[in-house]
Amino acid sequence: MAGGEPGSEAYRARRRAREAALQMLYQCEAGGATPEQAILTHGQIEQAVQPGSPEADAFASRLVLGTAGHAEEIDPIIAASAEHWRPERMALIDRLILRMAVYQLRYESDVPSVVVIDEAVELARRFSGAESGRFVNGVLDAIRKKIEDSSLKPEARSLIPSMPQENELLAQRRANMEALAALGVDLYPHEFDRTDTVAQLVDAHGAKAKSELDAVRIDTKTSGRILAIRSFGKANFLVLSDGRARIQVYIREDSLPPRDFRIFTRLDLGDFVGVSGHLFRTRTDEFTIWASSLTFLAKCLIPLPEKWHGLQDIEIRYRQRYLDLIVTPDTGRVFEARSRTLAAVRDFLNARGYLEVETPMMQPLAGGALARPFVTHHNALDMKLFLRIAPELYLKRLLVGGMERVYEINRNFRNEGISTQHNPEFTMLEFYQAYSNYLELMTMTEEMLAEVARKVTGGEDVRYGDQTLSFRAPFRRLPMRGAVVEEAARRLGRSVSEAELRDTDAARALAGELGIEIEPGVGAGKVTAALFEALWEESLVQPTFVYDFPTEVSPLSKQKPDDPDTVERFELYAGGFELANAFSELNDPAEQRRRFEQQLAERQKGDVEAHAMDEDYIRALEYGMPPAGGEGVGIDRLVMLLTDSHSIRDVILFPLMRARKE
Repeated sequence: MAGGEPGSEAYRARRRAREAALQMLYQCEAGGATPEQAILTHGQIEQAVQPGSPEADAFASRLVLGTAGHAEEIDPIIAASAEHWRPERMALIDRLILRMAVYQLRYESDVPSVVVIDEAVELARRFSGAESGRFVNGVLDAIRKKIEDSSLKPEARSLIPSMPQENELLAQRRANMEALAALGVDLYPHEFDRTDTVAQLVDAHGAKAKSELDAVRIDTKTSGRILAIRSFGKANFLVLSDGRARIQVYIREDSLPPRDFRIFTRLDLGDFVGVSGHLFRTRTDEFTIWASSLTFLAKCLIPLPEKWHGLQDIEIRYRQRYLDLIVTPDTGRVFEARSRTLAAVRDFLNARGYLEVETPMMQPLAGGALARPFVTHHNALDMKLFLRIAPELYLKRLLVGGMERVYEINRNFRNEGISTQHNPEFTMLEFYQAYSNYLELMTMTEEMLAEVARKVTGGEDVRYGDQTLSFRAPFRRLPMRGAVVEEAARRLGRSVSEAELRDTDAARALAGELGIEIEPGVGAGKVTAALFEALWEESLVQPTFVYDFPTEVSPLSKQKPDDPDTVERFELYAGGFELANAFSELNDPAEQRRRFEQQLAERQKGDVEAHAMDEDYIRALEYGMPPAGGEGVGIDRLVMLLTDSHSIRDVILFPLMRARKE
């Protein structure tokens, strides 16, 4: 079981499991119980560790059984390192803490020795005092050195019982599957007709008291993946999960058909089974199914990770999302929230007369955004194509055609870098409304995000890291140039004017004063945008509209009537990053052509993200497009905020990963 950072849930679960193991070992020594009896009478561990944590149960049980089983080998090691102390003359708590730690040092090499010693010292200080903590630290440090010094000697290694290698574990699972086949079990049945999911059982009956469950018998038939198997003499337990909830299953040989109990003896962690039985509560008040039949559904041929409270290896979480979903309950909840987010967005737009449409994902021109595209080739047509970087120009063609309110929840592809906020393949909402403008869309965005937050999280206040984001209207509003002027003046201690931001040389000089690097050859508009990003972006935690952008960075936006150097555009920031981008749509074909030509000039200077000329789009505008407002919202980033996820990879089921060298 992975240790986790101090203060983390994994760390706390591991600490509770160690305390539970210590109490059970004390019961064995002081009360004469066997390890198995101690585990059973301790309430199958759930009373001492976090409920619903079979991995912590397994960890504590392993410590108890391993420590007790190796006591005769461990005590001489302690005696040799404790100078004048002998194990039988030590305080009982100190002796048990030392035994448990030495067991881990000798037989669980996956746990760093420094972690084992620190945990043991913490236990000793809490249960015996500071002096015991110092004593335990000294003894274990001496033992650690001896183990490390002798680890290269074959004779030393031979004293340690060998743990099963991965190929042995795989072979054992296949042997169990062959044994099931020999029993005539269908190894991959076509169906299982359950009456309830595990989640439905927990939701409907999990809070009922023992007396309620005993008063009226509730029969059920459910199924799931096995996350824990425990056997205590005639009493056996499974923990089943359907991915959303977990439930314990009580297995007794005298309550099952003989063949079903033989199936139980060949089960492995991760297998899928179906059970029939009735609901009850154990003596330790655990909500449980008393099984009357057991059906095998599928074999897990590869062992699940043993060292988890959730999957701790970040790369494995992303590369093998199926494994992450099995062992990390929070992962499934994130993607359930993502599904609710998409449904809430659709409900909001559909209720306002919007029509959901689909536009091409392979396009002859990469348009609608300033980004580097992925390039592909259509063999039959011998045609170069680009994966969509944005659906914007196609959606606005629909405005020309008379579809006044349209939206698309689309997959976009941009051949750019990867970060905690960027994935080359991502999901966007884009919507367009005829006879509207960017100011109206600001209000609509406030309404939409508040409604989505309520439906997904239950309220308009959303926890994100150490902050609480409020999606209550109105959001803060900042003019881009005004915001740059304000922050630059504060940092430099002098007055700064908007005029400086409209002149290329003055804007570049201002950036130099601020120590902000600017790409060579860009105009005043791009300098202003770069200054804003450097000075403001990360500080915009609460939802904030930044509006009125330089024309240079907005080739598809309509200019303000009294200021041709500024366009009617806003970006919404929240959590320290951009969440949405919108503008009053440019519908003048002559001005659109001029903007495209300006972008072509930028491309000739080496800007690979500059927009291409799109003659067909200009032709569409020449047929006439009504005044309109359009907006794009990053769905992945919105889900990040609503689920307190701090990497875009946490909210994408299968994020792009660098090819792994085998």
